[in-house]
Amino acid sequence: MRSELRPAAALVGRAIAAERDEVPAVVAGFLLFVLLFASYFMLRPVRETFGIAGGVKNLQWLFTGTFLATLLVVPLYGWVAANVPRRRLLPILYSACALVMAGFAASLATDPGNVWIARAFYIWLSVMNLFVISIAWSLMADLFEPERSHRLFGQIAAGASLGGLIGPLLSGVLVAPLGEAGLLFLSAALLLSTLVCVRYLLRWRDRIGPRTDAPPPERIGGSIWAGLTLILRSPYLIAIAGFIVLLTAASTFLYFEQARIVAATFPNRTAQTQVFAAIDATVQSLTIAIQIFFTGRLAKRLGVTVLLAAVPLMMMLGFGVLALAATFPVLVAVMIVRRVGEYALVRPGREMLFTPLDAETKYKAKNALDTFVYRGGDALAGWTYAGIAAVANLAVVALAGAVLAGVWAALGIAIGRRHDRARAGAG
Repeated sequence: MRSELRPAAALVGRAIAAERDEVPAVVAGFLLFVLLFASYFMLRPVRETFGIAGGVKNLQWLFTGTFLATLLVVPLYGWVAANVPRRRLLPILYSACALVMAGFAASLATDPGNVWIARAFYIWLSVMNLFVISIAWSLMADLFEPERSHRLFGQIAAGASLGGLIGPLLSGVLVAPLGEAGLLFLSAALLLSTLVCVRYLLRWRDRIGPRTDAPPPERIGGSIWAGLTLILRSPYLIAIAGFIVLLTAASTFLYFEQARIVAATFPNRTAQTQVFAAIDATVQSLTIAIQIFFTGRLAKRLGVTVLLAAVPLMMMLGFGVLALAATFPVLVAVMIVRRVGEYALVRPGREMLFTPLDAETKYKAKNALDTFVYRGGDALAGWTYAGIAAVANLAVVALAGAVLAGVWAALGIAIGRRHDRARAGAG
């Protein structure tokens, strides 16, 4: 049977720029992200609906609550990451998340109209989704060396886009017959199913062996605050933190406008969930082909710089258009361009930055960047948006977004060039 599969593996490998022995790992990584993102994106429309239920004017408070919750979770994750063997870290954390998700499902089934359950779920999902996605990418950075990551991360990330397409489609179809509680139970089952892919990937790595003479440590060790201290000690990581803060600022400005317009246009909760699901499905369907066929080739030929800088430059133009015509169709178009670019280019590029680094940085500093820094940027941007919107019109908000996007682009170019020079020197 294996001999019959080898020609097919070779053909697939040529299509996705993978060597024959890498194809099974790419497929497993792809499926892991399909399941993981289907699990999350099934609930993302529910989260957005719950955010509106608490009042659009209160969104900055939800962002602040999310940041404070992240601040509590970061040291807890640091302790777990320091003491649990790396092979068991992801399964333990994913199982715990699935258990909490089932608890929220039971609460919603009992009292579906409770606004405080809705707010608690909004905050929890906003924290949880960053952790589970960050840990999955930490695993990828651990399994694939820099050369492999540049070729393969785009294809693996395409699984996230396919899962991000499947999730909102399921949510839009099933929210009426199953209800929000039913979606949560189904999402928990999908999250647990990713562990099959994790087990296969670890066995694949054991079989082929790393392309390095130094075996990775069994446990990461270190302080529970190591993620934050590692960032503060490294100019490189501080620059990445700044890049993430600017990314979240641009995203948050658009997110608040999306929530405001959808709340005014679609007063029904089920209709709001279906609208958010339709936007998510559009974004993910446009992203998949770019990730499979272009992201890896762009990174290999032009370096990470182009992946990090292209979207901020496009967002400068997008915010400029919004300043002239802040209509719903224009806003949706800019939102789609931003999210497609982030998933297809920026996210794979960000993950490539960590592949040459040590295990503690990959699992702790990276997770702190993806959660604490990201949600801190959300909270800061939320209050900044509220302050600007309180004293100025939407055109001024859009112009402020264009300025932020310009700084974001400059920082992306600087980080990308540093990484590309280091990689060229190592090669």
